[in-house]
Amino acid sequence: MMIYHPINKNNPLVLASISPRRKAILKQIGIPFEPAKSTIEETICGETQPADIACHIATRKVESVQHAYKNRWILGADTIVVINKTIFGKPKNPGECRAMLHLLKGKTHDVITGFCIHDPGKKLVHLEAVMTKVKTKELSDLEIEAYINTDEPFGKAGAYAIQGIGSFMIEKINGSYFFE
Repeated sequence: MMIYHPINKNNPLVLASISPRRKAILKQIGIPFEPAKSTIEETICGETQPADIACHIATRKVESVQHAYKNRWILGADTIVVINKTIFGKPKNPGECRAMLHLLKGKTHDVITGFCIHDPGKKLVHLEAVMTKVKTKELSDLEIEAYINTDEPFGKAGAYAIQGIGSFMIEKINGSYFFE
C-alpha cells in the first residue's frame, strides 16, 4: 500500500522512539525524522494475538507523543519475540536474558514488529504487523553468559540484537531483516 506523505527535511517524520535501531533504519533509507521519546510502559495488553499486541503497543507509542506533534506524520513501532505461544519483550535483568536465550537456542521463533503510522491531515492510522521467522543455533551456557556480559541483550525483544553481536547465534532468517 503506497501512502502519499509530505515528509521532507523541513517537515520530518516523528519517530515515537529513541531506539538506535529504529533511527538507523530510517537514516539508511533516507527518511528525514525527528525522534521523540515515547512515555508508555511496554506491557502486554489484553490482546491475545501477538501481532495485535505489537500493533497495540506501537499505537500507544504514537498516542503518547501525538499531543506535541499535532500536524506531523508519526511512526510508532514495537517488536516482540514469540516461541510456543510465549511472548518475550525486553529483558529487565540477566536472569530474564538467560531464561529467554535458553528457550530460544536451537529453535525457530517468530519476531513480530507492529507499526502504526499516523497521518494528521486525514486522521488516518495505518496499522500493520510484519513477521520474520528466525532460527537460532544451539548455544552453550558459556556463549549465553558471554553474550549477556556484553550488555547488548538489554533493551532488545527476546534478549538479542540480530544486527549486532547477537548475529553470531542466528542460523537462518525467513522474512524481513529490517522489521525485527
